Order: sequence, then C-alpha cells, then structure tokens
Amino acid sequence: MRIHIIDAFTDQPFAGNPAGVCLLESADWPDEAWMQRVAAELNFSETAFALPSGPDWAIRWFAPLAETNLCGHATLATAHVLRTARGIDGEVRFHSRRSGVLVAHIAADGITLDFPAAPGTETPIPAGLADALGVRPERTLRTGALGDLLTVLPDEAAVRAVSTDDAALAELTRREGLRGVIVTALAEGSGYDFVSRFFSPAEGIFEDPTTGSAHTALAPYWSERLGRDGLVGLQVSARTGVVRTEVRGDRVLLTGNAVTVVDGELHV
Repeated sequence: MRIHIIDAFTDQPFAGNPAGVCLLESADWPDEAWMQRVAAELNFSETAFALPSGPDWAIRWFAPLAETNLCGHATLATAHVLRTARGIDGEVRFHSRRSGVLVAHIAADGITLDFPAAPGTETPIPAGLADALGVRPERTLRTGALGDLLTVLPDEAAVRAVSTDDAALAELTRREGLRGVIVTALAEGSGYDFVSRFFSPAEGIFEDPTTGSAHTALAPYWSERLGRDGLVGLQVSARTGVVRTEVRGDRVLLTGNAVTVVDGELHV
C-alpha cells in the first residue's frame, strides 16, 4: 500500500506536525497490532489509517505507544492525501470509533476540520505540575472527553520557557488520568491571538509539534476571554505550526494547510 508522510498545519516542509497516512483498500481494519507497529516504526506523534466506508471514510489514529481518541493534524493530513492522491475536493466525512463523525472541508486555500468543542472546567492545579513544567501555572482546566489539562501561564515568554521533566510529567498524567498537558498564554506579537505547546509523555509524545485536537479546548477558552469566535493560534514548538480556529456552538472549526514530504510504498 502507499504510505504518505505529511507536514500538517503548515505551508512549508519540515514545519508543522508530521503525520503518517495509510489509505487502506480492504473492507475491514487490519490487525490492530500491525497498525500499532507501523505507527511505532514511523515514530511520529500520530499515524492515521483510513478505509472507504460507502461514500465516506473510516479513520483511526495511532501514536507510537497506543491508539488515540482524536487527532487533528493526522486527520488534516489524511484529507490532504485524499485531495492530492485521489482528486477529492469539497466535503469529506470521517467516521471515527471514539470521536464520532468528523467533517473535513477540502479547498485549494486550506482544509477545515469540524470537530467537537472541548470546553474546560476549572480544576485545582495538580500537585507537582509546576515542577514538571519548570514554570508556575496561573490556572488549570480539565477538558472532559478530550482528556487534556489546559494549563494557563502568565505570558508567551513563560510558554516558550517551559522545560519539562518528562518522567515527572508522564507520572503526573498517568496519576491524573490525562492524555496530555496543554500550556497556553496570550500571544505577544501581531498576527496571532494565543500561543500554546502540548506534551503527552505517557503516550510517547514528549512534545507534539502542532496539536489540532488541543485547539478544540484552546479555541473555546480564548474565544470566551477575548470575545471573538475566530482566532489564530501559534503552537511555539521547535517546528511551529499555525491553526486558525472558529467556535460555532458546541463545534470548533480548525483550518490549516499541509505539505507532502514523502510518498512511498509500505512493504510489510
């Protein structure tokens, strides 16, 4: 089968977030252990597997260590492959086992994902979080089914200064039943509304370059604070990535670009 490596939420190669994409031709899913081994071999934050389901597509996402509930950048990467390899434009519906139906709108100037919003609920700052991040949070919020801890820092400089103790953060996320930790603050420069970073060491993702799913929590939080539905987020990882967000009721639209880096064959 063909395997594609796509940089998502960027219009430049070697930026944004790399994802593996496998378009399957079978009528059913391959063995889960095989998909997990492929994801571990690629060793990206996520690898997406998609197979035809009538006029739609079924989709699953695997991190190096486990299957995940929701992944924005690998979904955007899959939509990009459907456009470039299959000539598909317009609306594509993805059926996921753990997050329901997800819709992608494929256009020449970008791909927009329609995802469920994950508004946060205030929660006490977990013990050990400041030490695990190397900075002191202002507040923390739980994001419900998304499973992340939205952690608000004083300013953009503090977000950029985060230096994690990976072992301590992995232990904290396991103890608290979290997928990962989002850190965020208001953007200080022009062109962006907020900045963020994302860490999920217990899933083998020490820092994710650009995390679409995290923006389903970031968008409602910052839209409420700033009083605007449409915002632009900059994920300030080493690779950086840009996610345009729009809150629509209980949904969040995530818009970005993608670039094909590798198009090859999988021989196992």
